[in-house]
Amino acid sequence: MKKHSGMRPHDIVILLKIAAKQDRSWYMKDLSYELGISGSEISESINRSVIAGLIFPDKKRLMKTAILDFLQYGLPHVYPQQPGALVRGVATAHSAPPLNEVIESQEAYVWPYGKGDLRGQSIEPLHPNVPEACLKDKKFYELMSLCDVLRVGRAREKNLAIVELENGLC
Repeated sequence: MKKHSGMRPHDIVILLKIAAKQDRSWYMKDLSYELGISGSEISESINRSVIAGLIFPDKKRLMKTAILDFLQYGLPHVYPQQPGALVRGVATAHSAPPLNEVIESQEAYVWPYGKGDLRGQSIEPLHPNVPEACLKDKKFYELMSLCDVLRVGRAREKNLAIVELENGLC
């Protein structure tokens, strides 16, 4: 068995892209194309996720409860984020669906992206290609935005995000 060298931020991106596909079949080359991540990185990431117990050894089925636990309890500590400067970008965290329908806020959080349509405080995405990939996949966008709530949100926002993630993953 390969040595586990620790999870990387894009491992979460890849797992959530698989989750967004729900029951549709997929290939690693599909993930590579849709996320703009090399095929070898996708393969290595999935191997790390198998070792971490986040995806079954068949490399097709997610261990959804384990992923949810990692997102809830690990993500804010392993990949913390502090809102940065005001920039143009794509809405994230509570500024994006699905929580933007429930939470009203004067502060907008965005992933920096030149083609974005919102100005707000910058949140560094877990991978540089996340904003572009999210604009092409609504379900993936929602899951990634909910992850950012766990990284930068307050307790109420985090609780809402966890419920939404449970619904989105399971």
